[in-house]
Amino acid sequence: MTTQTFNFEADTGKILNIVINSLYSQKEIFLRELISNASDAINKRKFEIITAGSAADTFDGKITITVHKKDKTITISDNGIGLSAEEMVETLGTIASSGTKAFMEAAKTTKDADKMTDQLIGQFGVGFYSAFMVADKVEVLSKKHDAKSANLWASDGQGGFSITDADRHETGTSVILYLRNDAKEYLEQERIAHLVKKYSDHIAQPIFWIGKDDAADQLNSSAALWTRPAKEISEDEYKSFYHAVASAYDKPFITLHNKTEGAVEFTNLLFIPSSAPFDLYDPERKSKLQLYVNRVFITDDYEGLVPKWLRFLRGIIDTPDVDLNVSREMLQQNPAVTKISKAVVKRTISEMKKALEKRRDDYANFWDGLGKVIKEGLYEDSANSEKLLEICLFRSTKTDKMITLQEYVDGFAQNQEVIYYLSADDAGRARLSPHLESFQAKDIDVLLLTDPIDDFWLSNIQQFAGKTFQSITRGEVNLSDIGEAKQKDDQPDETLSDIFVAKIKNVLEGSVANVRSSANMETSLARLVADENGMDQQMERMMRMHNPDFKGMPKILEVNAKHPLIKSLNAKLETGEFEGSDDFAKLILDTALVAEGEAIIDPRDFTRRISDVMQKALAG
Repeated sequence: MTTQTFNFEADTGKILNIVINSLYSQKEIFLRELISNASDAINKRKFEIITAGSAADTFDGKITITVHKKDKTITISDNGIGLSAEEMVETLGTIASSGTKAFMEAAKTTKDADKMTDQLIGQFGVGFYSAFMVADKVEVLSKKHDAKSANLWASDGQGGFSITDADRHETGTSVILYLRNDAKEYLEQERIAHLVKKYSDHIAQPIFWIGKDDAADQLNSSAALWTRPAKEISEDEYKSFYHAVASAYDKPFITLHNKTEGAVEFTNLLFIPSSAPFDLYDPERKSKLQLYVNRVFITDDYEGLVPKWLRFLRGIIDTPDVDLNVSREMLQQNPAVTKISKAVVKRTISEMKKALEKRRDDYANFWDGLGKVIKEGLYEDSANSEKLLEICLFRSTKTDKMITLQEYVDGFAQNQEVIYYLSADDAGRARLSPHLESFQAKDIDVLLLTDPIDDFWLSNIQQFAGKTFQSITRGEVNLSDIGEAKQKDDQPDETLSDIFVAKIKNVLEGSVANVRSSANMETSLARLVADENGMDQQMERMMRMHNPDFKGMPKILEVNAKHPLIKSLNAKLETGEFEGSDDFAKLILDTALVAEGEAIIDPRDFTRRISDVMQKALAG
């Protein structure tokens, strides 16, 4: 009999240490996690039987729980697909890098110790390791469905594990837990029956307690929750199912349980989470929806079931209108799947709109966590972008609360015809922008767009409710006839002399595209704007993040002609050459760059200029 020993990967060992030493965590969830794994294994075996051309009803999946009080062991067994020795090394000895990293980061920030395990273990794909919360030693005896021999995996949860050749006749897996002295409660049938009912009653396979003389008592109802009428299902049952199917521990924000008949028949039991799933920003942006055909699990890895912007949606879709042995390629071309996808997207948007209208505060909290992803649909999903715009929330300059686009349009200033927006890294910085000064002076609201996706969807969507979008940092914005009228005095509007403009342009040649006067500032010296068809500062920042060599195009320097410093410099240049005017010209650009949050072109020269100006001021 051959035995091989292995070390856990470094991060896996760290996670095991966290799990084992979570003294205040809800240890009972180990049973939920192991039963869930057993159910997955049975689903995989059933699917392989179907795709091999055999009848699914020739296979009866089941899960059993057996205890031996003398040995202090509890065994969870299934007749699922089984594990080979190689798969044991891969799945029980390591954790996917994305899950590992996310778990470690979440563990650092989870302050409430008694919520540690309940919130994190299943969510980050480390559910098997919850066994070590109640066991000093864990063994996994498994035989792959097409293998001639079995293997025994064993570990005490410390430095590593071993794999040994073993005897097992039937296909499947048994997980044997050697319980700690403080975990003897899990040897009692009443305790186990309570936990199965609490966490795993919906599991499709029957779960049996194997008692004396091998008598079997079924502990769960094994009824697919989605097949029951919605009016017969309690909120707690929905919540429990959501926790199981989504590996989530928050309360679902929206539950969608519908049976659709007509051109295509399907049942959906879907959940919109109230908080962002940990893998929401995984680069692959995969959906986790489960597809069933007549209660037979087909896949949870088909990306075409819903668009990528809906990847946070969790739950199941069950239909009789797809062949059981359908391939992934055929799914993409299946008209029933296409119709189901369109119906699910339409229904989901409709339910989110209802929540926006009836549960505004809850929706705002939901939007904080998932709004960025929904806005991906504005860019990628042209068929639904118009409906999505209606449920988007935005920050603006006139309120601390987030508003819809319709609310923004309803609040238009007098004679306003366009939707003004400012792109920035965050709302706090945006509110300090010199671009907002005249808008605020005239009580004109401006949307503050702070998500990276915003500049992308705006390139596809030009208007809402017949009103076009206009960036206040690109092109010339004329506010003279919009908003509250300013108190007029007898003084004509300030202008820049041709000499001033020529001087500044000459000094800043190559650094700016043009120099012009602007009436859209109140207290700032100057600001930078892009050409009408150019790329504004925020988009250029994002481009530089992906490509440090990206230079962008020089911007137009708009100068506040009514600012006292500008008026003085303008007057001096008109009467003759002004000593130090070159430095003043560069300082005007520097202030504009600082206001934009951009780097000074030459920091050393900048400090020298500031020092010179201060010395001259003190010298009188």
